[in-house]
Amino acid sequence: MTQRWVVLTEPLKPPFDVSRSVEFPILERVGAELLVAETPDAWREAAAEADAVLHWRMPIGQEEITRLERCRVIVHYGVGVDRIDFAGAAAAGIYVANVPRYGVSEVADHAMALLLASVRKIRRLDAGMRRGEWGVQGVRPVVRINGRTLGIIGLGNIGSAVARRAAGFGLTVIAFDPYVPDDHFRNLGVTRVELPELLRRCDFLTVHVPLTEATRGLVGTAEIALMKHGAYLVNTSRGPVVDEDALLAAITAGKIAGAGLDVFAQEPLDLASPLLQDERVIVTPHAAFFAEESIDDMQTGAVEQVAQALSGLRPSDVARIPGVNWDVADRRWQFNAAQ
Repeated sequence: MTQRWVVLTEPLKPPFDVSRSVEFPILERVGAELLVAETPDAWREAAAEADAVLHWRMPIGQEEITRLERCRVIVHYGVGVDRIDFAGAAAAGIYVANVPRYGVSEVADHAMALLLASVRKIRRLDAGMRRGEWGVQGVRPVVRINGRTLGIIGLGNIGSAVARRAAGFGLTVIAFDPYVPDDHFRNLGVTRVELPELLRRCDFLTVHVPLTEATRGLVGTAEIALMKHGAYLVNTSRGPVVDEDALLAAITAGKIAGAGLDVFAQEPLDLASPLLQDERVIVTPHAAFFAEESIDDMQTGAVEQVAQALSGLRPSDVARIPGVNWDVADRRWQFNAAQ
């Protein structure tokens, strides 16, 4: 009898394709059925029979990991795996994979859009016109973008895409990323610097790192204190990477001239948040990833990772997480490398 695999997942919501028209043909190709758990309790009850997990938003902690008795891989629909106990999964011999190349151009475009809108003070100009104002007196000073310095924290897929776009605006680009080799910096024409130097030199700062214990609060009071007076900050990575209280205090004091934020410590953002009260802050609802094409890329990329694991292949996009390795899973499954 042919092995029939079980892939455990959660309900998706729009804008994702809730019909899973992409997933079903790929799963059928490898003889897998999709089991949709409508609640966290239902997920936990079904976990023991899962050969793989397609993860969206449900937190997967140590309790959930221990229930995944025969699971080969947990694949996150997207890039950030911070809702998964990846260290616990690694210790249990379960791979955690993601879709690192989906939405790269969308997030990079969005980061540049937030930067440009912040520096050019688009929100304030738009609001002024709607109040019947005409002219630029209410938004001065506005600084020239060309010739200034952009600091990028995290030179992975998205950070690199931002660097390429920034060059077209005449920006000098510097970056901090201890995990990326020197030749990648050289190929991009980006200067490698340590974080304190980056903070001191940049006129504009954009953040593109995953959320881990090492990056939580990476940009806080001490880091903002190093930045130039009148600098701008953009965050499209994860909200807790930037200390929102420290950022608000710096904006109120005039230290930071403006910010563009797509991600927040608590999502959805509370309508009472002070971030919504200041025209110097431009906010979007964790939407940087979105384009019709990126949704298809995400769902296809995630289910292909599952198909690889169920076919006896090591998933091609096992998450690269500093301090975490997949040696236990490699020994447990003895997979061949995916091509």
